[in-house]
Amino acid sequence: MARDTESENRELRARIAELKDEAAKNERLLKRNQEREFEILRAESLPHLFDVICRRLRESYGLDSVVLVLSDSQHEIRHLLLGEQVRLDQFPEVIFVDSLTGMAPQFTSLLKPWLGPYMGPDHQLLFRSQHAIRSVALIPLRRQDKLIGCLAFGSSDEKRFSRHLATDFLAHLGVMVAFAVENAINRARLVRSGLTDFLTGWHNRRYLQARLMEELAKARRQGTSLVCLLIDLDRFKEINDEHGHLAGDVALREVALRVDAQVRSSDAAARYGGDEFVVLLPDATLEQARSLAERIREAVVATPLEVAAGVERKLSVSIGMAAVAPAKDDSDLKGAAERLFSSADAALYRAKQAGRNRVEAESP
Repeated sequence: MARDTESENRELRARIAELKDEAAKNERLLKRNQEREFEILRAESLPHLFDVICRRLRESYGLDSVVLVLSDSQHEIRHLLLGEQVRLDQFPEVIFVDSLTGMAPQFTSLLKPWLGPYMGPDHQLLFRSQHAIRSVALIPLRRQDKLIGCLAFGSSDEKRFSRHLATDFLAHLGVMVAFAVENAINRARLVRSGLTDFLTGWHNRRYLQARLMEELAKARRQGTSLVCLLIDLDRFKEINDEHGHLAGDVALREVALRVDAQVRSSDAAARYGGDEFVVLLPDATLEQARSLAERIREAVVATPLEVAAGVERKLSVSIGMAAVAPAKDDSDLKGAAERLFSSADAALYRAKQAGRNRVEAESP
């Protein structure tokens, strides 16, 4: 009897030790998971968040692949990244799609994490790496009852993700990642909104209108002139039609960079809209402005742009110039602004009609 009791006590102590070890292990796992969540939520930008999600989670969970798929039908997220001078190929594990439908059959009704074996026909668009993926976890990213993307885990261990496993933790992770993605996008929007064009990083039309009135008032006060360069990317529609809108966005951004490298710090540059840019030159003559305009034209046309893999295209711009010198008693600055832009637009039209890739000036 005593021997049985002693045996039971040994078994009980062993069981208690196992429970303590398991509790300690669970506590360590919980702490590590909390650290991962905090790292996701602390990401200060989209590039930082992508790195945390795709690289840090892969390393932390010991996975072969972590892929983030984001629905971006209006190309806004891609525009925001380009506006931050981030190349999309820096994050090959992030896939932007116009529609989630077609990426994997499970996306048609992905309300909770889907776990199961890797199936080539179903999952090959998600996992483009050379890893031998054997099991998959697809975690929906939902905000306000809308599927905004998916977090895809891939493992070479066929038992890592099976359909009988609990998915509560993965569902919670999906909520955290969706929240972080939404916040990062909103922060990027705020940075690029207001007076900034989110694609090129230039000032936008709203800023230009305010700056134009300031420069006209200054020119009137000092008795000087203000020159406007209206710059238009030639054959922009062809780039969009032949290579896609993303290639068109890259072309616009590249033109903005090349123009920006030529303008003076005292000049005001802005994206006017579409494929048009404006540079205001305070206290400048048409001769000085023409010299700058020619440098801009030459800088744009000098180097072809790779608009697609292995496909280069020569860029060029047409530029219309005009100047205005408000009289000291001129109280209609709005009218002066309209005349300036109307004249620059007429000069731009002549440049287009004359064969593009040229500078034309409207006589004052």
